[in-house]
Amino acid sequence: MPVQLLKIVKGQSETPLPSHLQKEDLQHLQEGCDHTNKYIQGIVTLSYPLTKLGDGTDFFKIVLQDSDNLSSTISSINVLIYGKMAEDCARIIHHGETFIVAGFKVIKLPTVREDGRHGCHLEVSEEAGSTIYICTKPGTTAASETASVSVAPKYVYTPLNHLKDGTIVNLYGVVKFFKPPYISKGTDYCSVVTLVDPSNVKLTCSLFSGNLDSLPKIYKVGDIVRFHRIKIREYNGQMQGITSGGFASLTFDGTVGAPVVPRTSSKVYTFMEEEQKTIEELRVWAASNISISGPATKLSGVQPMLFFDLTCQLVGKAKVDGSSFLLKVWDGTKCPYPTWKVPVEAKDLEGDRVLLHQLRDLAVDILVYDNHVQLAEPLKIGSFLRIYSIHTKQASADNEDVSHVEFHLHGGTCYGRGIGVLPESNPDVKELKAFLESVHLADSQNLESMCSMDVDSTFGNVSDLELHLQRCQQLSVTVLTDHQDLSNTELKTIINSPAPQQYRIRAKLRTYKPQKLHQSVKLHCSKCNSLQEVPDRDDFDFILRGSAGTASNPELHNTSWYESVTWTTQDQKQREITIHFVKHDEMLQHPEDTLLMIEGGTLKEIWKLSKRFKCVIPVRSTEDDLELLDLSAPFLLQGNVKYYGCKQCSTPKPMKNLSSLAAEQQPSWEPTEIAQVLGIELLQYVFIMKFTLVDETGTLNAYLFDHEKFFQIPASEILTNDFLQQKMQMTMNTLCPPGIKSGDLPWLECFIKSYNVRDGMKNQVYYQIFDTTIAEDVV
Repeated sequence: MPVQLLKIVKGQSETPLPSHLQKEDLQHLQEGCDHTNKYIQGIVTLSYPLTKLGDGTDFFKIVLQDSDNLSSTISSINVLIYGKMAEDCARIIHHGETFIVAGFKVIKLPTVREDGRHGCHLEVSEEAGSTIYICTKPGTTAASETASVSVAPKYVYTPLNHLKDGTIVNLYGVVKFFKPPYISKGTDYCSVVTLVDPSNVKLTCSLFSGNLDSLPKIYKVGDIVRFHRIKIREYNGQMQGITSGGFASLTFDGTVGAPVVPRTSSKVYTFMEEEQKTIEELRVWAASNISISGPATKLSGVQPMLFFDLTCQLVGKAKVDGSSFLLKVWDGTKCPYPTWKVPVEAKDLEGDRVLLHQLRDLAVDILVYDNHVQLAEPLKIGSFLRIYSIHTKQASADNEDVSHVEFHLHGGTCYGRGIGVLPESNPDVKELKAFLESVHLADSQNLESMCSMDVDSTFGNVSDLELHLQRCQQLSVTVLTDHQDLSNTELKTIINSPAPQQYRIRAKLRTYKPQKLHQSVKLHCSKCNSLQEVPDRDDFDFILRGSAGTASNPELHNTSWYESVTWTTQDQKQREITIHFVKHDEMLQHPEDTLLMIEGGTLKEIWKLSKRFKCVIPVRSTEDDLELLDLSAPFLLQGNVKYYGCKQCSTPKPMKNLSSLAAEQQPSWEPTEIAQVLGIELLQYVFIMKFTLVDETGTLNAYLFDHEKFFQIPASEILTNDFLQQKMQMTMNTLCPPGIKSGDLPWLECFIKSYNVRDGMKNQVYYQIFDTTIAEDVV
């Protein structure tokens, strides 16, 4: 009974409060403390009208006065009530009544109050397990006729085939696919879950939270989840779920016969007895309708070129470089193949050195990349992990008689790639722990003798580049993506043939230009075919400083499609900055989905905003509308990428044209779409390089004109990403190793095409590489 009315007779409630509850003094309320069995009591002195939040959740706010400590400097507190409880309280609460709340959450306010109210407020909702008692005197309400009346109904759960666009619902579902939590483009964690139920309808949910523990604790396909207050949207004819205010979840093991124990980070939640029946029914249905994989692969069962999930214990870890991280793990079984030991310095490796030595034949090295690094770094040694979609690759080096296997967790989240931490209460962990304890480890050595060992020999003392080159000599360094019917043509034949034609060649890269690889990045206009250098940050800064002198026009603030905020900086110049946040459905969106326009910002301020928000557009005010700055500056910033427009081919339009994109059902804010509505001819980042290729018959200069296919690196990101620059340099060192004789250079297979360029009165023949990419193992 989340909301109860208590009848007061002769100053006492006819129905006593639960015996485990103890009264808490306002003075003792602090964020982070345990108030599970405490209650706050006060007099309602002020209430605000019932409203709805942006996601449709009911919201009701009251002020409680502590009647026992009126002389205290802190004698009142704000109480924020959400959901059905808010609607019920707004209907029955009167000023002057005694209000009691238990199961509340204490939230510290960002600023200090000077009005005598508490520096924290209370958040109350049925999902948090809150209970409200309202004490009424006889005659003030119809409740005087009863001692306890529940005004909150049971939760209603919607089948997946009854979902409607724009609604906020509660539901149960069986997990058919999921991506473990990963860090989104903003600062939130994200998890993607696809659910099914007996209605045979599928629902994909995108769940966001700033707190990793708040996301559903899903460990495998077949788990059952309960979602409260998830918002439903229709996209491309399919219903999708997204988190809304007050979203909460419980997860249950989907195995038939397993204990019905919810997984959640919340200390308080509601779970009715009849819901256990729902869980059991879904388990039985899923057992015959969901394809659930068998037991997870053991290290003893891995094969080359396999993708598999591994349940294991972490025994060591180390940072390898800016985009990769080493995890040393074991599961008590031995891999049947020799395994690659990632070369790292002993001082960089975390873990018990004695244990690592004992596990030298059982532990394997897993190299995780890109977005997984940020989740891997804080993992605790000794924790139990489930690593999803590990790739087993077979490789060899010149100094090895036999091949070895390598374990990689590639970047991205395709196929559910990710890392999950399993609690020790997990049945799989209990089984693994029991097995690990039974494994006979190699005889341990005393620490003194171990420290005297050549530790480098344990982990390898070959430089990363040398090892990389050794491996690549055994591999094809390029991959042909088309035209497999063409056979190889000698360079001499190509040079003596008329243009235009297409060829397949096998040659070596003798040299390339530019040697400073960042100089290879240019901006290309596909309309006028012009090339230009990428402007440097000083040019952008100069334009921003010039536009800062133009005052923002207040008449352009707060329109139907954007909301404006203005403030003055506290430095000597006291600049005025205005930010216009674009709305969707008349509501502001999450930062990672929001496009904003800024007036008066500095280069540093704009960079900070671009890392937090989806898109940033620098603008200035005119008399009638907002407009773009000079096209020498980027017209759009998205993450680390600056997007430019062609001055010759663009016809900039006012910013009000963006409103058509904001009105779309789910604005994607793609740079190409933004450029189109603003009349901008988008310039594309491209690599422009000259390769000097040789074979036994001749020498030929071929140009590389590519934006991301050849290097598998976006040209748009190379200038702002140190790791990608290192990756590109390593690629070129593999294709054309410095200090290597021509005869020892690796062979490249690639396609080139010849074409004519009119130079005065004669034709000049040029050659361009196409439909060729660097082999994955080289990159």
